[in-house]
Amino acid sequence: MARLKITQVRSQIGATARQRRNLEALGLKRINQSVEHDDSSIILGMIERVKHLVKVEEVK
Repeated sequence: MARLKITQVRSQIGATARQRRNLEALGLKRINQSVEHDDSSIILGMIERVKHLVKVEEVK
């Protein structure tokens, strides 16, 4: 199973409440903070909602 490294690159100031909840659910609180998650449809859906605030890389 692939792993994804998700890094918050933009501030959540000005983001909607739903986008803030998605960042929190992903485990992101600060700019330049990174987390790793398994590649699943749930995680990909969360990333899709906040794709303008995060950078996603595949980790081997």
